[in-house]
Amino acid sequence: MAPPAAEAAPPGEPDPTWPDESAEAQFLAEARERGEPVPAPANPAAEPEAAEPEPSGPAPELDELVGRLPAAVRETLDELFRARFVRVTRLPRKTLTAPKQ
Repeated sequence: MAPPAAEAAPPGEPDPTWPDESAEAQFLAEARERGEPVPAPANPAAEPEAAEPEPSGPAPELDELVGRLPAAVRETLDELFRARFVRVTRLPRKTLTAPKQ
């Protein structure tokens, strides 16, 4: 089913954007006034990151890491993705976190 024409952005107009922080704060204040439970916003800057030390030394050998995978997993990766392991790269933990939206 197609969305109603009133909800679609007019041609040539940018897509609607998410509310900014002031609109979000106003919404949450109104919800508190109505007595609705409002969870505290997550503030990643206030939470200290886990003090996980970066591994030192060279990365493990590729054959060693591939050997840690069960044979069934290696076969499935090969079957579904034709995956081939070609190198080992160490990434900083912060690159593996979800991006902020």
